[in-house]
Amino acid sequence: MAGLAESGSNPDVDLLYDINGLAKDAPGWFDRVMEFVGEYGLLLAIVLLVVWCWWTVRRRGDEDAASSVAALIWAPLAAGIAVLVNVPIRGFVERPRPFLDHQGLEVLVSGKTDYSFVSDHATIVMAMAVGLFVAHRKFGLVALVLAVFGGFIRVYMGVHYPTDVVGGFALGTAVALLLSPVAMALLTPVVRAVERSPRVGWLVRARGRGVGDGEGAVIPGARREQASERDLAA
Repeated sequence: MAGLAESGSNPDVDLLYDINGLAKDAPGWFDRVMEFVGEYGLLLAIVLLVVWCWWTVRRRGDEDAASSVAALIWAPLAAGIAVLVNVPIRGFVERPRPFLDHQGLEVLVSGKTDYSFVSDHATIVMAMAVGLFVAHRKFGLVALVLAVFGGFIRVYMGVHYPTDVVGGFALGTAVALLLSPVAMALLTPVVRAVERSPRVGWLVRARGRGVGDGEGAVIPGARREQASERDLAA
């Protein structure tokens, strides 16, 4: 399997040199920014998107708030499971980092000694992005764009082949989608129980937004009937 990286004439390696070549032509400060974004920034941005989405869902207080929050909880759990699944994959493929087999790469991060396929970063960000997409389409689309950009940066940094990133995207997506029905079946009842709690229910639905409050009145038409009674009394 390590032979995947041996040929310098295959499209994977050619694309690696094309994308990483951009780092050679860029100013040093820009490469430092890309290094930070690729290592920490994009992952942090997707985590903040998940938190923002949770805040939006709980404030809105829709009837499906519990299922939406359950889906948001699944997003980081999916990322964790995907990384665990990747452990035996990396051990089986045993693909060295590209800078170990190819000369002339601009490597922005040193000290990477583990195997290259599949990219953990690409796996994590895509699993979280797909999980967020399941919970909320608009937030999920933004996260998916960030995840794809994150994969590009991993190649730009010279620490992964393009196929490492594509493999990470595929693994993260597969785990997030295929296990989602089971995860939702387990998480949704727990979140609904939390929602009913007077102490921690605010984690799922903002105070004053509970079922039966405001627009979700238990007795449909109750307000209209009260108004009619006031008119008759007048």
